[in-house]
Amino acid sequence: MSFLTISELRAGYGQADILRGVDLALERESVTCVIGPNGAGKSTVLKVLSGLLKPRLGSIELDGKAIGGLSPAALLRHGIVHVPQDRSLFPLMTIWDNLLMGGHSLRDRALVRRRAEEIAEQFPLIEERRAERAGTLSGGQQKLIELARSLMLDPKLILLDEPTMGLDAKARHLVFETVRSLNEGGRTILLVEQNARIGLSISDVGAVMDMGVVRLVDEASKLLDDPRVAALYLGGAPETGAGGEGTLAPAPA
Repeated sequence: MSFLTISELRAGYGQADILRGVDLALERESVTCVIGPNGAGKSTVLKVLSGLLKPRLGSIELDGKAIGGLSPAALLRHGIVHVPQDRSLFPLMTIWDNLLMGGHSLRDRALVRRRAEEIAEQFPLIEERRAERAGTLSGGQQKLIELARSLMLDPKLILLDEPTMGLDAKARHLVFETVRSLNEGGRTILLVEQNARIGLSISDVGAVMDMGVVRLVDEASKLLDDPRVAALYLGGAPETGAGGEGTLAPAPA
């Protein structure tokens, strides 16, 4: 049984369905990268999984338990944390206080302090600059603190939405090194990444979304070499179909 199973998931905004029957399974302690064009529904999947958007149809199971439609607070208790695309630190608060905010739902304050100290040992930036305001950090440094804060609830599944957006090459490399480190520490990670090549390069599994459905799932390394994926998302030479344009076959019915 897969760690997370999404079946025939439909969801959207207003009257429009953005997700039109998403099927995807994640194995425990894996990194899965979802790629695809803007508007494919990638970020919408994460919003449904974290409870920010209610599913209209379909099912979601975590460790065999149905979790579709639960509130964000309930999903946090199930061990799912969401690191959004936009910067989410409180810029006027200290780096240390931003870290502590990750455990705001825990009643045991001693546990919160203990976890924060343990996490700080893994992130030298926190130790070095804990008393400084978060707004003084660079974009890449802020993303590292967001990743560190996500650990405060000891999550099973971390949802990452475009973690390298707007970052330079050095910062991107550091963020992805951290993602890999989190995975090696036993976390399962579902990653949405616009930079398809770099996202797939640090992942175990890749999934290609288009028009609200998952079109293709395979080992990430194989997708990097797949001419259909290269043509559409990696800047490779196009594979021509009957119409003379790059094509990606739909997922089997």
